[in-house]
Formats: sequence, C-alpha cells, structure tokens
Amino acid sequence: MLKEMPSLLIAFSGGADSSFLLAVAYETLKDRVTAATADSITFPLREREEAIEFTAKLGVEHIIFKSDESTIPEFVANRADRCYFCKKSLSTELIRIAVDRGIKNIAYAANIDDLRDYRPGMDAAKEMGVISPLIEAGLGKEEIRFLSKEMGLSTWDKPAMACLASRIPYGTPITIEKLKAVEDAEVFLFKLGFKQLRVRHHGAVARIEAGEIDFRRFFEEDLRKRVVNRFKELGFKHISLDLEGFVSGSMNRTLPGNKG
Repeated sequence: MLKEMPSLLIAFSGGADSSFLLAVAYETLKDRVTAATADSITFPLREREEAIEFTAKLGVEHIIFKSDESTIPEFVANRADRCYFCKKSLSTELIRIAVDRGIKNIAYAANIDDLRDYRPGMDAAKEMGVISPLIEAGLGKEEIRFLSKEMGLSTWDKPAMACLASRIPYGTPITIEKLKAVEDAEVFLFKLGFKQLRVRHHGAVARIEAGEIDFRRFFEEDLRKRVVNRFKELGFKHISLDLEGFVSGSMNRTLPGNKG
C-alpha cells in the first residue's frame, strides 16, 4: 500500500501506533516520507520531546507546527463531538503543509481497535481525505506492538496516551489552566515511576485512574502524602483513586447509549 504512494506526510504523535506507521513508511519510502507533529495545548510536552527524539534516531524529516485549539468554539465548549472539530482543524493544517511541500498523501495512525470506541475525529479525517493505513491493513494494537517489538522499536510497549482534553468531562468548558493542571499532575506521577494512568479533572476533584501494576503503590503512606500535597499545589481540593483503575476512554461512558 505504502509503496504505491509517491510521497507521504504522517501525523505523528510519537505513540506506539504512529511510531510503527512512520518506521514502516520510512523503510518503504525513505526520504519520501515526512512526519508532522502539532505543538498544541492538548499534547503533553514530554510526548512532543519523545516524538522529536524518535524521528531524529530514525532520520526522518520532522515538522513541528503550531495548533491552538483554544480558538475553536466547539472544542472549548467540550461537546461530545469535540474531537471532530479538533481533527478537522489539524487535518486542515496537515493539508496546508502537504500542499506547500508537494506531498501527495496524508495519513494518521488509527488502528482497527479505535473503531470500537466513539471517535468522531475519525469522521473528520476521512472527510478531509486523510487516510488510515493501519485500519486498511487490518492491524490492531496487539499486532502493532508485536510487530514493533520485532522491528526493535523502543515504542513497542509505550503506554497509550490520549489528548489531554479527554481528561475533562463532556460539557465542562476546556481551559488552558485545566489542561496544564492535568499535564503537571500526570508528569509528577510519571516521574514517580508510574507507567499507565490518567488524571481526570472534575473541577475541585482529581480522579486518578491507575494501571493494575501501579494501583497498590498509592497505599504507601509517604508516596500518598506526596501525591496529595502536589495535587493540592496544582489547585485540586480533593484527590481520589478510582477503584476500577485505568480505563481508556472512560469519559465516553456518559454519552447517550453507552453501556460501558
């Protein structure tokens, strides 16, 4: 599929899926592939830095472009279709980059597992002509991680990372301050050695979803006190640990018809 493309621009987040897609595309197209990463309020700085490091090691041209979702009214309002408008804006910028550089194809790294969840952004990408080679190839997360490990990619076991806006309940307006509080809270926990987690922003309450391996660590008194103190510094009044643990896309449970 990739061999048939004269040139390709890949929306690159640095996660396991987009890293695999970029690595295979580079193996196939060499200097005819370019990566593009958004410098956005919704994209954690640590993720952007890791994306830059990955492309540098691979030897792929990497474009960092500015993206300000705070100018999109539908995004700020945080409606259930927020991702549609965000992805449409990002796709518009990717198209501009591709046109400027004479790049014929644009792709992003959605996989077949994404089809199981509510992902309005995928509709926007399709409407804008952005292709999804991993879906067309029938690849899911498990296969992508397996193949990434076989290729020796450092990202093969990288925890999934979603847009920071996904930490804020639908209907609650998104602000830069809320996104920054979530990012700082998660960075703090990652520096303590946690691997898979989310910090959900419920106003004065921070709800921590932790992976099974990390869950019990929150019952260590010294660590628990450090977390509470830091989160209060970030503006949270109450800090809770979700007994169910980490659940990807858990905010979608509030959507009509969702029984998850």
